[in-house]
Amino acid sequence: MKRNELLLVAVLAAVVIGATAVLPPGVGAQSERGIPVEYTATADDLDSVTGNGWEEVQSVTVPLSSAGADVPSADDVTIEQMRAQAVRTDSRLYLRISWADPTRDTSEASVREFADGAAVQLPTDGDQQPPIAMGSRESPVNVWYWSGSGETEELFAGGPGTTTQFQQTTVATEHTYADGRWQVLFTRQLAPDEPNRTTVPSAADEETSVAFAVWNGSNMEVAGQKSASQWHRVAIGPAPPAYERVLWAVAGVAIVITTLVTIQGIRHTGGDGS
Repeated sequence: MKRNELLLVAVLAAVVIGATAVLPPGVGAQSERGIPVEYTATADDLDSVTGNGWEEVQSVTVPLSSAGADVPSADDVTIEQMRAQAVRTDSRLYLRISWADPTRDTSEASVREFADGAAVQLPTDGDQQPPIAMGSRESPVNVWYWSGSGETEELFAGGPGTTTQFQQTTVATEHTYADGRWQVLFTRQLAPDEPNRTTVPSAADEETSVAFAVWNGSNMEVAGQKSASQWHRVAIGPAPPAYERVLWAVAGVAIVITTLVTIQGIRHTGGDGS
């Protein structure tokens, strides 16, 4: 291969690598059952649900569907997906979720009014992956619950119908609603010094799992009538490449290979003048 041909291939490869590198973090990324947890030394721009730092944090899409609970209208749910972002410092976890909802439901003033809500579920023992429906007696779960009415609860459960509320919550929440979309921030210490509360791992060789649920109050969703996810691995450490970055990289390799084949074809047919 001639020098100018090698130069052309090198330029194409550099363009592909550069384009992949500058793609915004998490553009269109799919969960693939993994929620990356990015590390930061300080969280000054992340301790607010609208903090500027969240613009730089990878966001993944989490599919939701009926939780399949044995309750009336369990399959009548309206939220099909949500977005999740996660960051940790040396001592705290910051988890921001968001989802589209055309109605802002915050009132529970009557028996026919239900507030929107969201929950994060974690195994109490981080090495386990309990039954998705509120865990089991042998493998319980820790649940962080937020309500559009402004309520925040921390719960312990060892199976359906066994939910117990902690007297004092260690979870803080903040929320905002704009342009038909909820954003909710959950934050808590990684390792609370209390029993029956999940210790979130902080080392890259450790992991746990997380699941989510969302309630649409205007659809009278409450209790087991909710949109829920499956378990998703919490990936501690550097975030994996977003789905589109992988596609761009594969497409780039294909472009380079196609260029090489074209050049060789031209040379064999005498099109390069040799």
